[in-house]
Amino acid sequence: MIKDDWMLISAGRPGAMNTMTASWGGTGCLWNKDVSFVFIRPQRYTLEFVEKEDYYTLSFFGKEQRQALSYCGKVSGRDCDKVKESGLTPVFVGDVPCFEEASLTFVCRKLFVSDMKEDMFLDTSLPEIYYKKKDFHRMFVGEIEKVFVK
Repeated sequence: MIKDDWMLISAGRPGAMNTMTASWGGTGCLWNKDVSFVFIRPQRYTLEFVEKEDYYTLSFFGKEQRQALSYCGKVSGRDCDKVKESGLTPVFVGDVPCFEEASLTFVCRKLFVSDMKEDMFLDTSLPEIYYKKKDFHRMFVGEIEKVFVK
């Protein structure tokens, strides 16, 4: 679902939030918890929000929202009100942002963060292919505390 249909990673609070489209990440079991793991490059504005907050959400949508997800992946929230211009409707679970149009949402509490570094790669072709600018992702592992299905 993540690779093919994409997702939005969102964090912030009412009045100050951001979201980004992602197609890398996953879910599973770690430390006897249901978890998600997401990867955010240092230049992404959403990184500031995910770093600052204890929670982030992963929102999944039907094909009818593909254009909005494409927009959220191309435009920076630093430059415009990306959420408003995407046509998506933000809603909050407590202070955690997600979207009314989402068919599936995970609310995740951050458990772990780690920066990727070039010397961590066993397959040395990967940095050459995916990190020509040396802009290695920061990885977050979050416990999936709530799931909303539409």
